[in-house]
Amino acid sequence: MQQKIVTIFGATGYLGRHVVRAFADAGWVVRAVSRSAKKAYFLKVYGDVGQVVAMQAAISDPSGIEVAIKGADAVVYLPGALHASRKGFERVHVDYPASVASYSARAGVGRFVLVSALGCDRSQSVYAQTKRAGEKAVLAAFPKASILRPSIIFGAEDGFFGRFAQMARVAPALPLIGGGKTKFQPVYVGDVAKAVFAAANLPVSGVHNPEGRIYELGGPAIHSFKELLEMMFGYTRQPRPLVPVPFAIATLKAFFLQLLPVPPLTVDQVRSLKTDNIVASGSYGLPDLGIAPVSLEAVLPQALARYHEGGPAAQQKAT
Repeated sequence: MQQKIVTIFGATGYLGRHVVRAFADAGWVVRAVSRSAKKAYFLKVYGDVGQVVAMQAAISDPSGIEVAIKGADAVVYLPGALHASRKGFERVHVDYPASVASYSARAGVGRFVLVSALGCDRSQSVYAQTKRAGEKAVLAAFPKASILRPSIIFGAEDGFFGRFAQMARVAPALPLIGGGKTKFQPVYVGDVAKAVFAAANLPVSGVHNPEGRIYELGGPAIHSFKELLEMMFGYTRQPRPLVPVPFAIATLKAFFLQLLPVPPLTVDQVRSLKTDNIVASGSYGLPDLGIAPVSLEAVLPQALARYHEGGPAAQQKAT
């Protein structure tokens, strides 16, 4: 039997690496696409010789997109921008996925999976609005596309707990924007990767047909932002005071911080914290893809072990 082929845009990112491994473990040939093929070379070790192929493509390179997609059984789009101008958000969240979906439809690709963001249909942030616009653009080009909306993603070296654990090593206190009341439903990175694979692989017959469906991906528990930081402190054993910061003051500070080359906080991120990031009642979710969500408690102790007092992170700081 001929091996199936999947083309993964954004393969080198945090989630992308896990998605590449999920398809490679299942025996698929993986085309790992990034803006520079060299950046994807490290992914070759995720499969057998020749199974993971590094490829280069960008929105300004239609021929590269076409080559990457040609002959693929499934296409996965993962890229996302955390901070950008409205034009920058639209380029990554709307224009690029719409272009990839259009080329996929014309190439006769069987499945298209777009990873969006939980709450994009409720939040007023530019990030969320462009994510939602991207969903609509993809569905217009590829009506049978499957869309996944994960909450904040956790796991070893993630961009949430790892980021705040690192901040806590040098900061005397951490801010609680809006009092830390915003609710989240963190989802394990391995579960999101499984969801991507399931959306590209489940049969189209029966009640679990993933084509054209939107899935909201959250873990088994809902926590406030404050509770998440307190949980993190419990595992790192490096507690810090949590200082409530009203939205108005946080917005003012973010206005200046976002001018930095790599801003720690932007006005749009403050705006996003005004909307809870949890799975809507009645929506399709991980169970509909045959996945039992992993809890924070099962992963964080090991994921945050390096931040323990005297652990690797502390030793590196001392050096």
